[in-house]
Amino acid sequence: MFVVARFVEWLGTELDPASLKEKAVSGMGGVLGILLVMAVSHSVLGLSGAAMLIASMGASAVLVFGVPHGPLSQPWPVLAGHGVSALIGVTCARLMLDAMFAAACAVGLSIVAMRVLKCIHPPGGATALTAVMGGQAVHDLGYSFVACPVLLNALVIVAAAVAVNYPFAWRRYPAALVRQTAPPTDPRKVTHEDVIAALERLDTFVDITEDDLLRLHASLTKRVEERVRAGRSGRVTS
Repeated sequence: MFVVARFVEWLGTELDPASLKEKAVSGMGGVLGILLVMAVSHSVLGLSGAAMLIASMGASAVLVFGVPHGPLSQPWPVLAGHGVSALIGVTCARLMLDAMFAAACAVGLSIVAMRVLKCIHPPGGATALTAVMGGQAVHDLGYSFVACPVLLNALVIVAAAVAVNYPFAWRRYPAALVRQTAPPTDPRKVTHEDVIAALERLDTFVDITEDDLLRLHASLTKRVEERVRAGRSGRVTS
């Protein structure tokens, strides 16, 4: 059993105790979002030219509907991540004769740009690739590819996420709509500065919003306190 547990840990299995209802909402949102994206992309590029771009938007749908409160899923990463990656991809395709080198540079430069602009959105890498490898229909659009269909599709995904998630108070999108933070009055409470300092010490990207991190900390603290009280009560009565 130890070997199995270690293997599961090595695989990186998600900690996802969410209800079936929560997962069903994610799926319904994905259906609506991709239907709208397919309509936009097909009207601009045709079915064959739209195939690769729809794939990157499908990845965005997983994030905005499956993890609506994650930092990678917020409107700025979705819009800027796709937009800047498309811009870099088109530029690389125009300036570099070798398609393989252009594709590699497009993805690498997009990663740097997204980190600098604080808009990391993994599907943006696929959008950069599409700008280089998407075929003649994509190349014929030139830089207009950035505005339509890329940014238009990103706007469609974001709008669909706002609409689908809004009826559910626990998963409204963007994450700022569920923000319930207030200035701490207890000096022992975790502050914004504490969060930033801790993240700087980690020196890596953490895919969780500050508000969710604070709620998780509060929940963990409460659980530990309850366990300690239960332990003390058990010792008294024994």
